[in-house]
Amino acid sequence: MTLTRRQAIDLLDRHDVRPTRSLGQNFVVDPNTVRRIVRLAGITRGDPVVEVGAGLGSLTLALVEAGAEVTAVELDRHLLPVLDEVLRSADPAPRVVHADALKVDWDDLLAGHPHWHLVANLPYNVATPLVLDLLDSSAAIDRMLVMVQREVGERLAAGPGTSAYGIPSVKIAYWASAEIVGRVGPSVFLPRPKVESVLVRIVRRSRPATAADPDRMFTLVRAGFGQRRKMLRRSLAALVTTDDFARAEIAPETRAEQLSVVEWGRLAGAPE
Repeated sequence: MTLTRRQAIDLLDRHDVRPTRSLGQNFVVDPNTVRRIVRLAGITRGDPVVEVGAGLGSLTLALVEAGAEVTAVELDRHLLPVLDEVLRSADPAPRVVHADALKVDWDDLLAGHPHWHLVANLPYNVATPLVLDLLDSSAAIDRMLVMVQREVGERLAAGPGTSAYGIPSVKIAYWASAEIVGRVGPSVFLPRPKVESVLVRIVRRSRPATAADPDRMFTLVRAGFGQRRKMLRRSLAALVTTDDFARAEIAPETRAEQLSVVEWGRLAGAPE
């Protein structure tokens, strides 16, 4: 069983809790939506799943309903008694961790299993840094299904030549494949946001998309997108020579948003 809007309102009233704007709290209060998220995440019985921002526990319940072994991370201490009530009879019982997902020791948190799913309704202000940090540092997380504001999701999943394509898009593409697999309207949240949300599925690659040195490559990426209106021969003038462009088979007149992650790798000197 998952939470309806009426049940969520009653829970908040009973515990004298209100959604906090500074934490980007918009709780999902539609059972069909949380079950859809679990289905699109491909969760099956026994899967280890870490959920970031458990909120009122509605998505947590849907994950438990699918038989997942859930570790739910929640920053807001005021929601811990709510989660205790909502998840009291859940089977298998989730592990609730009171922590900031941007600061928690992920190696310690994920130590129990070699492979994890991450499933989460992520607030606007932490979505991009959290996803990128986990791809950089937590190889145990193989797959993610995150619900984020549409603008954020489009940046995460964007490909070359699109207006949303930028540094986060290249970083995602370096580590993983990403695609928008669903859209979610404001009506399923409490309180209702003013923007649409999307569901983004991220699947880690068995190895990075290019063998280029990542420090060198992302130095170029940051410089290129830092002046994205300029041609690369100008924005990368201090970093890339004419010979580098020729070797990579990339025209110096190209702009940053036109290069795929593999082309960025070639420009950075990826080995043949």
